[in-house]
Amino acid sequence: MSRVNYNRRKFLRIGAAGAAGAIVLKGSAAAVSDMQDNNIATRILGRTNIKIPVISFGVMRADSPALCRAAWENGIRLFDTANVYQNGNNESMLGNLFKDLPRDSFMIETKVKPSGVGQNGLPTSQTTTDDFLTKFKTSLSRLKLDYVDFLLVHDVSTPEMLNHKPLIAALSRLKKEKKTRFVGFSTHNNMAGVIRAASESGFWDVILTSYNFRLPNISEMNEAVEKAASAGIGIIAMKTLAGGAFLDKEKTKPVNTTAAIKWALSNPNIHTTIPGMTTFDHLTSNLAILKDPVLNENEKKDLITMAAEPGMYCIGCNQCLETCRLRLPVPDLMRAYMYAYGYSNGRMAYDLLGSLGTGAAPCVNCNSCTVKCTNNFNVKEKISDVSRLVNMPSEFIA
Repeated sequence: MSRVNYNRRKFLRIGAAGAAGAIVLKGSAAAVSDMQDNNIATRILGRTNIKIPVISFGVMRADSPALCRAAWENGIRLFDTANVYQNGNNESMLGNLFKDLPRDSFMIETKVKPSGVGQNGLPTSQTTTDDFLTKFKTSLSRLKLDYVDFLLVHDVSTPEMLNHKPLIAALSRLKKEKKTRFVGFSTHNNMAGVIRAASESGFWDVILTSYNFRLPNISEMNEAVEKAASAGIGIIAMKTLAGGAFLDKEKTKPVNTTAAIKWALSNPNIHTTIPGMTTFDHLTSNLAILKDPVLNENEKKDLITMAAEPGMYCIGCNQCLETCRLRLPVPDLMRAYMYAYGYSNGRMAYDLLGSLGTGAAPCVNCNSCTVKCTNNFNVKEKISDVSRLVNMPSEFIA
């Protein structure tokens, strides 16, 4: 008997168990109750009117069809991917997995990054309707689907992107042609601002946003999220662990991932979350949250302890951009650091560094770092550390 098979059977047995009973979360002016469907906590995803489990699957780092299949077998229904994840292999994996399963038994969310968007988050002449449509056509082919459930514009940080006519034209056309049921966007930076802007447009069905216990502007975020939810927009939370499974590079300070995800779900305007899962242990832990998403006292204490640590999560305030004399894309470099040491995913860090083109020693010509980080990161040290990956042969990067 192989260890893998044993773990999977053990996982399925554990995942099928759970306590019954209604779960009600409080903490928002908008009273949203959890419902129970086969002992799984669910919420209504805004005006889509879809009853969705509060745990969905962030597939970005996953490369195991068996793991995704097990998630589906145990009640997880939404699988989030993107056109660029794993150079397209992420979408292809899901396509091969779901091609023989009933189409109404799962939901796919994919994201397309428009071309030509500058570091300032603004569209350019390269941000065209045809470019977006071509990329999405590739995604649909990889997924082996006639349509996706949710099509998102990837990584929006300015209201101008939400109103860019070529993107609106592409999304409207795809929705009319029934190539997607709903449209939305993901946001990592200036999140409260773009969420508020989306609330006033009437166009967007869903928003995928970073949301975690480490956000410094949590009151502003909660107000923006409540406004969007009140406008009927479905809210999906990502980056709920605030930087990965560990608080430090040396991996001596683990994150209580259950507490972190439950914290996000303590806001009833968060309709579902997409924690990344790469092992059956991750999935077992997250299925337990589906049965009981309410924070207990020990988890609350762990959150306080974790919040006191600097961690590895860049909050995306972008204030560093104005203080770096070399005009480096500091938030992106911090994200590469998080991928390498928080996610333990050298490949993601390597690919991101390659796309940035900052080289193996971005800070070599800077004797004294002028960057002021609101999270008190030693920015120069982190950039110098992670940028060493650039000199590694690609085949050696896991």
